[in-house]
Amino acid sequence: MMRSLRCGMPLLVLAAGLAIVSEPASGQGEKKGALVSLDGLSSRAPADWKEVEGARQFRYKEFSLPRQGDDKADAELIIFYFGEGGGGGVDANIARWKGMFEPPAGKTVDDIAKKEELKIGNVKATYLDLTGTYLFKPFPMAPRAEPRPNHRMIGVIFESPKGPYFFRLVGPEKTVTYHKKAFDEWLKNFK
Repeated sequence: MMRSLRCGMPLLVLAAGLAIVSEPASGQGEKKGALVSLDGLSSRAPADWKEVEGARQFRYKEFSLPRQGDDKADAELIIFYFGEGGGGGVDANIARWKGMFEPPAGKTVDDIAKKEELKIGNVKATYLDLTGTYLFKPFPMAPRAEPRPNHRMIGVIFESPKGPYFFRLVGPEKTVTYHKKAFDEWLKNFK
């Protein structure tokens, strides 16, 4: 018994060493984020976006995007899906999203909103970018909103043939600005 342990031990140590060597060192190697698929189109999220498990009803996917600089909170990206014909039209949602923001004194919400039409894969989409005071509500019908100054939201309505998907990236302005380039690239990569 001892002889077989003595003979087997070097092999065990060698195997453990190989396993350690084959793992990339922390910070090395390519990390991959979650794969998001929308009606046959897919794109891989950036590795630093943390997927939030246990999404609630109508939340198709949810991610936490790490805070930047002196921001006090992470940004969140939620993809909502209400089914075919659900969730309302593009104009109604753009108006609702604009209503979630208060512009600086002397400006209107239209002054702080940038809207554009684009294609994600072969699907029509509407992209809205807002910066100002975010009127946070813990749930849609909450009677009061908590004003959160210096926030930014990027909303995208992905007009899928099986019903629209609504992307809402919102958080402190510096954090959303930091993640915007990766978010835009992620959208372009849906194929």
